[in-house]
Amino acid sequence: MRWDGNRESDNVEDRRDEGSGGGMPIFGGRSIGIGTIVIALIGGWVFGINPITLLGLLSGGGGPAHVQTQQAPAHRPPADDTMARFVSTVLADTEDVWADVFRQGGGTYQNPRLVLFRGSTPTACGTGQAAMGPFYCPADRKVYIDLGFYETLKTRLGAPGDFAQAYVIAHEVGHHVQNLMGISGRVDQMRGRVSQVETNHLSVRLELQADCFAGVWAHHAQNARQILEQGDVEEAMNAAAKIGDDALQRASGGAVVPDSFTHGTSAQRQRWFHTGLQTGSVKACDTFSSRNL
Repeated sequence: MRWDGNRESDNVEDRRDEGSGGGMPIFGGRSIGIGTIVIALIGGWVFGINPITLLGLLSGGGGPAHVQTQQAPAHRPPADDTMARFVSTVLADTEDVWADVFRQGGGTYQNPRLVLFRGSTPTACGTGQAAMGPFYCPADRKVYIDLGFYETLKTRLGAPGDFAQAYVIAHEVGHHVQNLMGISGRVDQMRGRVSQVETNHLSVRLELQADCFAGVWAHHAQNARQILEQGDVEEAMNAAAKIGDDALQRASGGAVVPDSFTHGTSAQRQRWFHTGLQTGSVKACDTFSSRNL
């Protein structure tokens, strides 16, 4: 992926020197037991539904928990941190693409902030943990990532490459786009009125749409700045395949249970990323109306 020398975003906050936030997350005025936390982490730790949202649902809430947090003033990453510069550049590229897309649709894009942390960190949705993998908190409109996840992506999940890493950021920004468009809010409202299986199906459609939005970003970034190098698309498609629900369940040695899926199969995730990449169209990413995921 061609990125060095491109614009870096100012919307990156570095909390890596602040230490772990620690403590037990509190949702709805009560703490969540460690067993519930483990269930949520297993269900949402890879690019998926915000595990904090899952914790809110498992504790009886209908959506993301809103908690008050006190945060230190934002610190920029050091200029010589190559990985931080990389994610800052990818974030800047998503800002440019989505600003244009929203403008063409008659709207105004509001940039998210990307937070780098280690271990754990306070968020407006509760305490974020590195074990959750990258996630987006709609309550504060921030993407959170412990950069150690990229080593997990490479070694444990078998998805190396800088464009696979960019896909991670673009997917989470896709959740921000859903938040701005009111999609995620409507899905959260529906979750409180349907069964767990139907809730899982809604989550799958939400995740696949975020994959498609990641493809939309790649489409427009390539047209505007020719960011892609040979093998980049294959890296993203491989990453999409490695984090499909069916692939993760097989890798864990368990049975594949479609009704438990919350992210979509490998084939579905590849298909919807490819749809966004080929069309560059937000309308083409309507996973909620599609009969064939």
